[in-house]
Amino acid sequence: MKKKPTTQSERPQWATLLAEAVSKPGLLLRAYSQFHDYSIGNQLLAITQCYGRNLDIGPINTFKGWDALGRTVKKGEKALKLCMPITINRQKKNPNDPDDKFTMFVLKPRWFVMSQTEGEEFIKPVVPKWDLNRAMAELKIDQIKFDLMDGNVQGFSRKRSFALNPMAQLPHKTTFHELAHIVLGHTNEADFDDGEKLPRNIREVEAECVALICCEALEVSGAEFARGYIQNWLQNDKIDEKTSQRIFKAADAILKAGREKSAVPAAANVAT
Repeated sequence: MKKKPTTQSERPQWATLLAEAVSKPGLLLRAYSQFHDYSIGNQLLAITQCYGRNLDIGPINTFKGWDALGRTVKKGEKALKLCMPITINRQKKNPNDPDDKFTMFVLKPRWFVMSQTEGEEFIKPVVPKWDLNRAMAELKIDQIKFDLMDGNVQGFSRKRSFALNPMAQLPHKTTFHELAHIVLGHTNEADFDDGEKLPRNIREVEAECVALICCEALEVSGAEFARGYIQNWLQNDKIDEKTSQRIFKAADAILKAGREKSAVPAAANVAT
């Protein structure tokens, strides 16, 4: 039987999710605190569906996953849709051509919130602690001495290194911003010096969005400053799907690199 083509509605709308996160303070924090084992994109997908369907927000798992934990999905409950990778075989022009495959990401309805289940008591996992030194080691990034004379510059990044002004007004945000430049690959071609007035270009928006996600998820200062800058930028421009994916992927890399290691469900590592 020939498979149905995947429609646009079955694919995650990353730009829409990012806009939600930027416009709603606290959304990222609550999503991360409940679904930290999943990618940022899937965290936002899960929490927005919970809000939209008036479901109690809590741990999520698949039907089989809850069954293994001694809980059963209640009859008639509708699953949440999260993003999963699927492998597609491109049609061969010649039967003798080698197999040509590619991966795409689609939404699959396979997850249920704990409130949709019943059974044995389930203790919610504790959010792992995040540590900058652990993240830097995992990402192979070094912190170097701040050596610029301009006191308005909050920090800068060079290749696989970054520096933080000892007098930085928002050290957490600036650190995540510089880490983002490196993880996003911005420093492969040039150094970035970030003053109080950020240049109006897409690379700065990408780094500032990553900083917003990390600051709010970890509940540290700087998220509101980042949100204000991004919202101001969005008045005349928009962040497209490809850029939104890059932002989520970079934020995931930074947050996962700094977390204490723990057992993570296989579906949790679905990349955005």
